[in-house]
Amino acid sequence: MDEKLLEELKSVPILCVEDEDGIRQIIVETLKYYFDEVYEARDGEEAYEIYQEYKPKIILSDIQMKNCNGIEFVRRVRKEDTSTVIFMLTAYSNEEYLVDLINLNINHFILKPLNLKKLNEALMKYVSKSQEPIELCEDMYLDLQKREISYNGETIILRKREKEFLQLLYEKKDSILTYIQIEDELWAEREMTSHALKSFIKDLRHKLPVNVIKNVPQEGYTLAKFD
Repeated sequence: MDEKLLEELKSVPILCVEDEDGIRQIIVETLKYYFDEVYEARDGEEAYEIYQEYKPKIILSDIQMKNCNGIEFVRRVRKEDTSTVIFMLTAYSNEEYLVDLINLNINHFILKPLNLKKLNEALMKYVSKSQEPIELCEDMYLDLQKREISYNGETIILRKREKEFLQLLYEKKDSILTYIQIEDELWAEREMTSHALKSFIKDLRHKLPVNVIKNVPQEGYTLAKFD
């Protein structure tokens, strides 16, 4: 993997879920070569708590675990989140679970035992996915790499926080991006005031060629849907 891709992965938080301590430690140490933020959990219950607190962009999970297995954990994640990239570690004996996993929108299956070649293939899928433009509405695309909007041949350059807000809005397109989530993700360095948020949204709406930001009173924002 080249240096540019490695650098892109460094700032991405990842969660490793594996119930065998020895195997988990080996995987975690390997992941630390690629990622600065590596979280670990020994079962689905612990993994879900970590997921809720740290919101990793990638989840690497085993299937069969005590207390709460990988399928139940992923099912809980997918109830509210369709954008987090999920890699599942599978064995030949796990074939009976494949239909459930496919229905849960798993991004990549890694056949055990995990090695560097298989991990690199999975990570390349993540990088490729993260480089694809996001369709916010018909003919309007958000390019996360260039940090710009394209619409009918027009290009609009975005600030970093504007790009991150629209990305979050897209990731929550089937639910609501709450005020708390916005503050945690975009205003982490200082307190977010209602005036600052309203001013930010007003300026961003003025910049966009189509208003895709829909306010949900007293809750947050969602991506507007157009017929």
